[in-house]
Amino acid sequence: MFLSLRFIFNNISTYQMRPEPFLSLFLTVVCALFVSNAAAQILGHDNDHYCNKAHAARNMFNPLLRNNPLTETYNLKYYRFEWDIDPAVYGIKGTATSYYEVVSDVIKEINFEFSNQLTIDSIVWHGQKMTYEQPSAYLLKIFFPESIASGSIDSLSISYHGAPPSGGFGSFVQDVHNGTSVLWTLSEPFGAQDWWPCKNGLNDKIDSIDVIITTPNTYRAASNGLLVSENTLDGTKKRFHWKHRYPIAPYLVAFAVTNYNTYTDDVLLSDNTVMPMLNYVFPEDEVAARRGTADNVKVLQYYDSLFVDYPFKREKYGHAQFKWGSGMEHQTMSFVINYSWGLLAHELAHQWFGDFVTCGAWEDIWLNEGFATYLEGLSRERYPQSTNDWYNWKNGKIGSIISQPGGSVLVSDPTSVGRIFSSRLSYNKGSYLLHQLRWIVGDELFFAGLRNYLNARAYNYATTEQLKSHLETSSGRNLTEYFSDWYEGEGYPLYSVKWGQANDIARLKIDQTTSSNKVDFYEMPVEILLKGQGKQTNVRLEHGYSGQEFDINVDFKVESVDFDPNLWIACKKEVSKDDLLISSIANISEDGLTVQPNPTRNWLAVSNISSITKSYRILDLNGRVCMSGDFSKGLNNLDVNALKSGTYIISVMGQEGIATYKFVKI
Repeated sequence: MFLSLRFIFNNISTYQMRPEPFLSLFLTVVCALFVSNAAAQILGHDNDHYCNKAHAARNMFNPLLRNNPLTETYNLKYYRFEWDIDPAVYGIKGTATSYYEVVSDVIKEINFEFSNQLTIDSIVWHGQKMTYEQPSAYLLKIFFPESIASGSIDSLSISYHGAPPSGGFGSFVQDVHNGTSVLWTLSEPFGAQDWWPCKNGLNDKIDSIDVIITTPNTYRAASNGLLVSENTLDGTKKRFHWKHRYPIAPYLVAFAVTNYNTYTDDVLLSDNTVMPMLNYVFPEDEVAARRGTADNVKVLQYYDSLFVDYPFKREKYGHAQFKWGSGMEHQTMSFVINYSWGLLAHELAHQWFGDFVTCGAWEDIWLNEGFATYLEGLSRERYPQSTNDWYNWKNGKIGSIISQPGGSVLVSDPTSVGRIFSSRLSYNKGSYLLHQLRWIVGDELFFAGLRNYLNARAYNYATTEQLKSHLETSSGRNLTEYFSDWYEGEGYPLYSVKWGQANDIARLKIDQTTSSNKVDFYEMPVEILLKGQGKQTNVRLEHGYSGQEFDINVDFKVESVDFDPNLWIACKKEVSKDDLLISSIANISEDGLTVQPNPTRNWLAVSNISSITKSYRILDLNGRVCMSGDFSKGLNNLDVNALKSGTYIISVMGQEGIATYKFVKI
């Protein structure tokens, strides 16, 4: 008989109370098998429920606990958690059984990150009690009686109890709702070590977990994955067994316990899978919760169709209510304080950006939070919740970004919870970094790049450079300068636009300064809307330097010019009419001046120009200068072979003013 590891993991409950027999079976089988992986805190709408994680942080975390080198001798394969939890009592009691693969040459000890404020009752390996040390507040060193060879898959069980410390945003919290006790965990960024022996950091996901919680029978326990059993034990207690068979970052392991009411919303996914959205809600809030989660179903369907399939569709998505200031994207079950549109859309987005693909360093937290913020905005673009909802969402984000002159999306101080979870930078500016990329490369190539990124980094960690690479591949563009300015650089552009009109030419001069000396110029395409006489024209201009001028052909008298009308750029802007700008645009006589042939393939002959001086410009219909140069007297042949096929405007400029002609390049 052939047994896969998945079969063993899926049948782990058979052995849940006796780790040693299961270990023997596991080690016997694993030698012939290859182990394979299974294939926020919200910052939302200005008038929605918004609370940034940074505002709620209780303690700063220790930077020395980032990717601890002492824990890099092994890779995590599986955890079985068996906990006794009474939400009326601040404390935890239970056993964490860890399966791991040795990746260094040989190990004689294994290290976990675990608070020494909890009491260890025993550590058992192959039926033997192990010796251990806790040389510092969050380091547990366990000593093997013999060396463990590289490639070995092994396990041990750590039993413990006590009252955990509560670091970060409150990693282990007891509270009361409507007179009833509630207890929950929230481990981001490094809180897991407060309440279970773990391998912290962003370099190893656990392939699979089981969470088994025993609690008084008046309560229900919510956690990651599928609820495979709910059993009454002795009339006073219940045991809830949650099984999760997808890789998971340690900070996303979680549970919450209180007197929940539960209900399910069915979600029809794009591949016709019907998946449960399982909701654990405070009884007093069930009416509002049902409205909110029903709305969230269509958002999940939208994300599922826009990006890649919902990453955990073999199990569930769900919500568990808690009392913390906002929300947290625990894998397959977000913890939320309420059921507002923005909060639910943001936390749901993290299932793709944060859980399925997780930032590989806290410096890159925008890969989690910037994406979730932007997807919440996209949900408003798709399903507006009020008049001008999408526009107002963008306007609010820009207002936040430009409220201070400096600051980069790249986290400058990853030792500070406040800086990591900066609402202005990691959330809002991060979301606009994405929105601007969408403007630069276009919807089709932008979303194709994101889908490629998700598929390539599935159930793994990622970096900004990897995202950039996929967007460059999909778009065919070099985005180094863009990421240098908007990700590494600080601040934002300030645009000053002046315009004037003579005849059928509207001339614009676009100046740019920057709010920070860290960036000297932002090369960005800009959108211009010209209106007048009941008509309008919208053009996209490639702005390459400050002071650049553009001539736009219009067939109406321009009455107003709007810069960036659809809010594609996080910037400050001012627009004014300037008569001096058009002083050179006069009624130059076109008598005798000829431009031929029209249409043309290779050459354009401009003749009878003896009365005018010097220069010409050839522009496309978006006002971009494609060619320019000086004339000599008489006949001038211009080589236009390099121009792409299309319609162009040639502006012939002299002391008397400007004459313009349209021609077609074939």
